[in-house]
Amino acid sequence: MQRLIVLGFIGFVAQLIDGSLGMAYGVTSTSLLLLFGIAPAVASASVHMAEIVTTAASGVSHWKFGNVDRTLVFKLMIPGSIGAFTGACFLSYIPGELAKPYVSGFLFLLGFYVLFRFLVGRSNRERRRKNRRPGKWTVPMGLFAGFADSTGGGGWGPLTTPILVAHRGMETRKVIGSVDTSEFAIAVSATLGFLFSLGWSEMNWPWVLALMGGGIVAAPIAAWFVKVIPSYLLGVLVGGLIITTNAGTLLDSIAGIPGSWYPLIYGGLSIVWLTCLGAAVWKKKKEKSTDI
Repeated sequence: MQRLIVLGFIGFVAQLIDGSLGMAYGVTSTSLLLLFGIAPAVASASVHMAEIVTTAASGVSHWKFGNVDRTLVFKLMIPGSIGAFTGACFLSYIPGELAKPYVSGFLFLLGFYVLFRFLVGRSNRERRRKNRRPGKWTVPMGLFAGFADSTGGGGWGPLTTPILVAHRGMETRKVIGSVDTSEFAIAVSATLGFLFSLGWSEMNWPWVLALMGGGIVAAPIAAWFVKVIPSYLLGVLVGGLIITTNAGTLLDSIAGIPGSWYPLIYGGLSIVWLTCLGAAVWKKKKEKSTDI
């Protein structure tokens, strides 16, 4: 029962972050599940099963509010679904203990990517100069992002959203809405891949329901939460969280690192994280003063 409460809380926190940023549900929840010792394939399968419900609700909401570009959704869905199914089958045939450090390594690097995206991302003024609509490059991007999402337990939003925003020919809200809507197909394809490879018996349905329940409760709160904490600040917080939660698994997998070094490494990562938070606040204030 205690573990179900923890899983429900993980689903709640992950959806709160995803609803505020338009990304990071899978990355956050998978990182926390690995921290609790759950095998990578089972963790990713549970997250994607839960995402079927959360992404469906998110997609319907974005559709109602006119935040969806149907052309972009279909361009992302087909290659993304193929990549997600392939990635799920690939991860399922790798032994859990062998896959864990590699998955944590991917998430660790993805944490730095999220951190960089919100810390060094283009200003609103620079973005307005771009006027290029997504082209054929969305196919390989969708394939890679779908594969990475399944093998790493997350990555669809963090990989696709920044790239589409950087090459934007549409409003940011439509980029986020289209990515969130297309993620439903990614979650379904990844889940089918895991069920095909692992079988129904390997799925822990109470865990899935706990993640779903936490996400459903958090969904309406996230709409209010995004008004309280700026997205750039939340993005840096999430990036640091992903880095620190996966650092332990990486350190354990590297031979020769003494345990006495762990506090120093965590301390160094914490200093970098706090520095990035300060830099993000300073950058935002500078942008506001320039726009005035």
